[in-house]
Amino acid sequence: MRFSRRLPQAGSENTITRILQAKRAAGVKVLDLTESNPTHAGITYPAGLLAGLADPRALQYEPESFGLPAARQLVADQYGVPFSRVLLSASTSEAYSWIFKLLCDPGDEILIPQPSYPLFEYLAALENVTVKPYPLFYDHGWFIDFHALEQSLNSRTKAIVLVNPNNPTGHFLRQHELLELTELCSRHGIAILSDEVFADYQLHPAPDSVPTLRCVADVLTFCLNGLSKTVGLPQMKLAWMFVNGPQALLDDALSRLEVIADTYLSASTPVQLALPGFLAARGFIQDQILSRLHQNLALLRQGRLRILSVEAGWYAVAALGQPEEPWVEALLEQYNVLVQPGFFYDFQSSGYAVISLLTDPENFREGLARINNFH
Repeated sequence: MRFSRRLPQAGSENTITRILQAKRAAGVKVLDLTESNPTHAGITYPAGLLAGLADPRALQYEPESFGLPAARQLVADQYGVPFSRVLLSASTSEAYSWIFKLLCDPGDEILIPQPSYPLFEYLAALENVTVKPYPLFYDHGWFIDFHALEQSLNSRTKAIVLVNPNNPTGHFLRQHELLELTELCSRHGIAILSDEVFADYQLHPAPDSVPTLRCVADVLTFCLNGLSKTVGLPQMKLAWMFVNGPQALLDDALSRLEVIADTYLSASTPVQLALPGFLAARGFIQDQILSRLHQNLALLRQGRLRILSVEAGWYAVAALGQPEEPWVEALLEQYNVLVQPGFFYDFQSSGYAVISLLTDPENFREGLARINNFH
């Protein structure tokens, strides 16, 4: 039997994975400085947080294409956006799949930033969509290479993806970039997808940073967020999408999205009913995470690694000044410390390591001490 070509071919394990598996099998304690799961990072959640999941209304099935009106209104109120433009899905990954279905025929193209989180290639492949990277460059901060971006456009380009703030570089779009981007997209009839899941975790944003694209009205724009990062609850599968743009185009897009969403109806009723309680805990949980991020970043900057500018998010990028793969492998093999090599995120050149600032402080401090001795 031949399986779908949309699925990636099984690849061989890399050396880092093999070393890690061998150490764990031998019972060796590895200090994991890649932790991205808040439920594994020692974050405290308020008592009674799950009470809303027992709401008896969850026993009633009331299918709504874009989600329960009360939950959508709550999101609209939280972000100050019109109710009619808020859509609920089970995850931001599902929201991407809906947008790809809306915009793309098989073989159409989406432009994604490089470096960035590697999930996009899988999501696009499952929709028969092609991804093309556009480069970011570093100059006392990260910026879009607009010349290279425009060179990548063609008649099959349907959207440009932003991760704002970017994962893993931790930078926001700048005001002058937003102006250039919207002009370019308007001229070519291209949509913007703005993944804003880390937007609440601002560390040292530049004065001209753009924390959200919800204000963009002259280009069809999709802004994504959800419980996973906003409330540190990735297991409570609920995300939201805000759609904006020129009115006629917006109305057409929402009408077509309603068909797509109605086909799946995947947002869980209990989670939607529990949303008020989850969002009420937002400040309590975010304060802990932000404190952790600031503390770990300050400690990291005191070490021997050269840390690039970080405006927001859960990660920091270290410029190693040498090829990253042997460095990461040796750190794991000799010092039992795990960090991510830059090639996991498609950095254009070698010499970068990515470190999670969400890591438990005790593990982070010890891991950093070992890195300083190693480096």
